[in-house]
Amino acid sequence: MNDRAPAPGRLALIQSLVNTLDLESGADRLDTAEGRAAFGLATGGTEAARELRESLRAVCLAHADHPPHRPVTPLGELLAGAPLYLMVDGRDGGAGFAPAAPAVTSAPAAPAAPGALSTSGAPLPAASESLASRVAAAIAESLVEGTWARLKACEASTCHWAYYDRSPAGRGRWCSMSVCGARAKMRRYRAK
Repeated sequence: MNDRAPAPGRLALIQSLVNTLDLESGADRLDTAEGRAAFGLATGGTEAARELRESLRAVCLAHADHPPHRPVTPLGELLAGAPLYLMVDGRDGGAGFAPAAPAVTSAPAAPAAPGALSTSGAPLPAASESLASRVAAAIAESLVEGTWARLKACEASTCHWAYYDRSPAGRGRWCSMSVCGARAKMRRYRAK
């Protein structure tokens, strides 16, 4: 459905995970071995991945000021046990590694200051690590970079596809202007 460029950096992982379910057709890529393998999942981790996907979708909907499409487990609860280590810039100019628990918020990240968390040079989770760890790392990195709030979900109730909003004002509403946007505009036109 999405005719936009993929999300930057590690946000592409979150975008890909949210987009494993096509709400219109009901097709779920996590139902296939190939779809699960793309996220390093064994058959047993499918339900947890689905729960994580729907919580991420709810956050993406919130980024676009849309209500969640159904009740979900809060994302913070799902990522609470995910280990994550980030580079910490010391006040004396030195640097080291420290455990970090990223805050999941739609607020834009503030510019980095001495003592602030930074993903620069930090060993982030590899593909062999848990999906929750990789998602937490992607969120932490995007918070630092100020890109987290631009990962949104389409307003169309039959879509809710994740897209990265590159519009200058950050007010995109649909994954595709030529599909979901056109449908919404046509519905409004017919209603008049």
